[in-house]
Amino acid sequence: MTVRPILDILDPALRHPSVPVPAIGEDVQILVRDMFETMAQAHGAGLAAIQVGVPLRIFTMKPDDDRPGFVLINPVVIPRSNEEIEVEEGCLSMPGLFFPVRRAARIAVEFEDLAGVRSGLGLEGFDAVCVQHETDHLDGVRSIDRVSRLRRERLIKRHRAGRAGA
Repeated sequence: MTVRPILDILDPALRHPSVPVPAIGEDVQILVRDMFETMAQAHGAGLAAIQVGVPLRIFTMKPDDDRPGFVLINPVVIPRSNEEIEVEEGCLSMPGLFFPVRRAARIAVEFEDLAGVRSGLGLEGFDAVCVQHETDHLDGVRSIDRVSRLRRERLIKRHRAGRAGA
């Protein structure tokens, strides 16, 4: 397994939608293993393939230590609740910064697993937020795009200052 570099939130690649995975072969298996390794090294709860420079509709998730991680390939988020929650989100492409984002409290998601089996899950709370955050990455939407222009500018300024000090 390999820890791959994570793209910075300002990288233009993160603004482009990812393409569907046509077939799950050895290349996808290796990518997913690397993504889990990268996510663990960065202490993240989720990681989209585009964040490691691969524009495929794949993300890994391990929202807590009590459950095994899982992969969602070609995910489609379906019925969302009208109820929203506001959660402090962070992003591995913008480490150390957390800010409130409003998301649907409950969602359903359909996806393929590594065996190519199509499945579905109903999720709520943090799990639902994580899936929405990672699906946004696959759609070319950054979490900072979901806040006001003023807040986004302040976050980018703080992010740039943090990078300069690193």
